[in-house]
Amino acid sequence: MKDISITTKFTAFDSVADLSDDIKSLMLEAIAIRKKAYAPYSKFRVGAALLLDNGKVVLGSNQENAAYPSGLCAERVAIFQAGAVYPEAKIICMAITAASDTNTTAAPIPPCGACRQSIAEYEFKQESPIEIYFTGEIGAVYKSDSLKNLLPFMFDKNFL
Repeated sequence: MKDISITTKFTAFDSVADLSDDIKSLMLEAIAIRKKAYAPYSKFRVGAALLLDNGKVVLGSNQENAAYPSGLCAERVAIFQAGAVYPEAKIICMAITAASDTNTTAAPIPPCGACRQSIAEYEFKQESPIEIYFTGEIGAVYKSDSLKNLLPFMFDKNFL
């Protein structure tokens, strides 16, 4: 038997204001699209903005449904839209923001497990990491240089 140790590294910014101008702009687009989320059941709104290597920005917000499994998270809405419209483009980075209609989200909100797996698929497909910035409604922004920090034991096509 042996122990396996996994170390992850994140960069923490005090707020959106502390981001570089290009990332701040991307996060502001994520905030704007978050406000358009369709979240009548959870009252939890998420916005995602992807910057592609062709310079395009693709947006997504969560879309709920009374039949809960039929809804889709903001990150997957944006990733699947990028894959459908720009199939050859690489995702350089993504900005994610989440807010509740019922209380203030003051901590960085990372992608859920299903979204992590979808991001992993695209990192694997494009053979390059995706920078991920995530925040709540207010407060700190965390940056991960790759999804591997959020999902160190990634499942990919090599296991199939």
